[in-house]
Amino acid sequence: MGSNQPTSYDLPMRTTFGPELRQWRQLRGMSQMELATRADVSQRHISFLETGRSKPSREMVIHLGRTLDVPPREQNLLLSAAGHSPAFSETSIDDMPGVRHVLDRMLEAHEPYPALVVDRRWNMVVSNGAAGRFVGALFPEPPAWITPPLNLMRLAFHPDGLRPHMVGWEDTARALYRRLERDVASFPSDSGLRGLLREVREFPDVESLEAGWSEPSADDLLVPATYRVGDTEISFLTTIAIIGDAHDLTVAELRIETFWPLDEVSARRWDSLFGG
Repeated sequence: MGSNQPTSYDLPMRTTFGPELRQWRQLRGMSQMELATRADVSQRHISFLETGRSKPSREMVIHLGRTLDVPPREQNLLLSAAGHSPAFSETSIDDMPGVRHVLDRMLEAHEPYPALVVDRRWNMVVSNGAAGRFVGALFPEPPAWITPPLNLMRLAFHPDGLRPHMVGWEDTARALYRRLERDVASFPSDSGLRGLLREVREFPDVESLEAGWSEPSADDLLVPATYRVGDTEISFLTTIAIIGDAHDLTVAELRIETFWPLDEVSARRWDSLFGG
C-alpha cells in the first residue's frame, strides 16, 4: 500500500550535510560566492555550512536545494543529512486515482500514435493502446528477457531488443545513452539507475557510441527514430514531458513519452498498419 506521508523509503546512509552541499554545488559548477549570490545569503554562511561549523535549518536546506535545482528525492536526502524529516511524500500511483485518471486521458488523447509513461528508472508505468499494438507488432512472441516492468532503456540497448528493428540505431541510442547518463548524475544516490547504466554499457557496441559524443542541445528534446515493421519503415520524433511542480516523488519523477510521425509518409504508413 502507498502512503501520503513523507517517508524515508530506501534512504541510504548519508554523510553530514556539509559534504552533500559541496557535492551538489560542484555538480552545478558553482563557486561558494555564486551559490551565495543566487541564494541571497553570505559566502561565509555557505562556507560554514560546508565545513559543518553551522547547522542549516529545514527552510535553508529546502531553499539551497531549490537554488541548486536538486531533484525532490535528493532534496529529501539533503534534509536527512541535516537531521530533518523529508519534505516530499512518495505514494503509489495506484493510490492516486486522480493522477492515474489524468494520465490515462492524456495517453488516450494521443491516439492513434504511441504514448507511454515511465518512472525515473525508465520502467513503464502505463501506456496507451497504440503503444501496445506497436510493441506487439515488433515482438509477436516477447523474448524471455522482457519481464515486467518493461524497461525502455533495456529494450532500446539490448541486442535482441529494438535494435534489430531500427534504422540508424546508433544515432537514437546515442541520444538515449546521454539521457541515461544525465539521469544518473541527477540522482547520485540511486543505485538502481547506476546499475542500469552499467548493464547498458555491457551490451555490444554501446561503448562505441561515445565516439560521436557532443554537448547536449535543444535538439535533445526531439529524438528521431525509424522502425521497421515487417517491410515498412516508419519514422518518429519522440518527446519527453514531465509534470512540473509536483509535491509527490512518484508524480514528480514520471515522464510522458509521445511518438509523433516524422512526416506525412510515416503517418500514412502507420495508419495503413494500425488504423488512423
